[in-house]
Amino acid sequence: VQLVESGGGLVQPGGSLRLSCSASGIKLYAYAIGWSRQAPGKGREGVLCLSRLKEITYYSDSIKDRFTLSIDTDNNTMYLQMNSLKPEDTAVYYCGADSVGCAQTYYDYWGQGIQVTVAS
Repeated sequence: VQLVESGGGLVQPGGSLRLSCSASGIKLYAYAIGWSRQAPGKGREGVLCLSRLKEITYYSDSIKDRFTLSIDTDNNTMYLQMNSLKPEDTAVYYCGADSVGCAQTYYDYWGQGIQVTVAS
């Protein structure tokens, strides 16, 4: 099983980025899928998660109106669309997939992590 992230980088405050997470070895639609992040000097925290029942959980009010998770079942890829980015969103972002359900910082499978930096 492999999850491969792409799409990170440097963006100015107020800008947007879309992260991709392409999966092989599992079918994402059959799993709980989501994203976590780890800011410099901090522990990993959950961002959002889509359960196997297709219910979305946001782990922070600050991202609820700005971040969107979607899935392309044909390409077995999930996306994290991030809008109105703030400097405090700077972190390494990790995608994850779990055979049971959503948890903020636990998934059966993880991507390698990708850096997102929000700065002017």
